[in-house]
Amino acid sequence: MEDRVMKILADETGGKSYKAHKYGLDNAERPFIDYSEDGIIWERTAETVPHRSYVNLEKRSITLAKSGYQLLTYFLDGSRRVYKVDDHSYVMSGGRSVIYPIIAGQIGVGCCRRENKIVYPELFKREIVISVPDIANADGKSGFFDAMAIKLSRIPVLQSMGIEIKAVIPYSTSNTGDKFEDKGTACIQDRMIQAEKDMVAELAKQGRLNSRNYLIKDGSLEYRPTKEILKDSRKNQLFKNNYNWVIGVSKNFNPEVCLDIGGKPNPGYVADLKLYHRTPVALYKKPELFGDIKFAVWYIRIHDRSRTRTAFDGIVKVEKMLVTHEEIEYGIDSELVDILSALIINERNPVCYGSDLRWANHLYPVYLTETYVKSKYLSAESFLHLF
Repeated sequence: MEDRVMKILADETGGKSYKAHKYGLDNAERPFIDYSEDGIIWERTAETVPHRSYVNLEKRSITLAKSGYQLLTYFLDGSRRVYKVDDHSYVMSGGRSVIYPIIAGQIGVGCCRRENKIVYPELFKREIVISVPDIANADGKSGFFDAMAIKLSRIPVLQSMGIEIKAVIPYSTSNTGDKFEDKGTACIQDRMIQAEKDMVAELAKQGRLNSRNYLIKDGSLEYRPTKEILKDSRKNQLFKNNYNWVIGVSKNFNPEVCLDIGGKPNPGYVADLKLYHRTPVALYKKPELFGDIKFAVWYIRIHDRSRTRTAFDGIVKVEKMLVTHEEIEYGIDSELVDILSALIINERNPVCYGSDLRWANHLYPVYLTETYVKSKYLSAESFLHLF
């Protein structure tokens, strides 16, 4: 079975398989995906009360914990595991051969629902995809890579295991200075992000998200709309409506773009956050990436700095897309920001001590969702044997 997929892929694309050593890329240097915040236009406030200092939420979080009041119902996480599975050479004009890596990945996106203090699996999607150099379709045939995925999925051994190659995704071979492994990984990352967006859209369409049932998405909400969405005002509004009851909570963020109350970059302003306090809410936009979409962002310290390793451990970044006219014009209701922030603080325990170095930035139901998604993966050994 080993190399069967790669042999057919090479034969169908006019390449030559070198049966290269297979290995995981997730522990290697990460590809750079340009969601850069450089040049983002920051505006000073995005909440109805223009706070000039940190907001203490300790009493609010205790009161909400005692009352059992809850708004955070759904938790969504996406992840991917990426591997280099072969090297293929292709003949260029002039007769010279160039070797490119073949990248394969497992994508998992899952959503869990909390009901009566118990977390249940709600939705899950897994895909196996392959990223190949665009030169593999030397003739530029329309639908070539879609047909290739179908052909690979019909390999008897894969069919007997119930495994489908969901997509063959081309990465650019233009000389931009980026490593080809990184380009292939970035394509798989983009595929995962699209799967996250699709799952949010599905939940919104089914009416599961509302003012009493918010969704926490693990990581940033800075989803870039497609050109088609940006050009169509109706589709643009529908895209935004999907996120009316969604907040993104990031364990990792760039401290250089943290703002002080004057709207100027000041990472120390966030690093010095007191326990169970939040920052004022800032608004930012970047029209060339997000069109007219605006985001509100604030930071919360959920663990004592004295018990963590670095200045930013124990701090989470919270984002919400501004959807309604009132939010865009006046900002998010500060009372709602306080309630959501206090509820997030209450999600900090129990934590995953010893099993995850990111424990200080984890929200426990998000950690459970992440664990659920990763439990669905094929083992690295089993996955690599497919190729």
